[in-house]
Amino acid sequence: MKRFTMKDESFVCEHCGKEVAPLGYTARDHCPYCLYSKHVDILPGDRSNSCRGLLEPIGLEKFKDTFKILYRCEKCKKEHKNIVASDDDPELIIELSRTN
Repeated sequence: MKRFTMKDESFVCEHCGKEVAPLGYTARDHCPYCLYSKHVDILPGDRSNSCRGLLEPIGLEKFKDTFKILYRCEKCKKEHKNIVASDDDPELIIELSRTN
């Protein structure tokens, strides 16, 4: 299992420009308004990846009793996954589910 460093921080989304508050129950790792993330971690929460590209949401996959958002980095093209958060825009989640 990957090491996890808890980083539940607020940030301004570099894709949509909205202010994003901490999630409160686990680490915030993407914008709930546009679902974009940023390629900053090697291990979850370590903030040691030098890429810093935007992670574009490209799909959705079932994971246990929830879903994971599938991402592709716009800079380095690496693919990544993040668990859907409780406050993510449900209409965008539905739209992503249609891309698979």
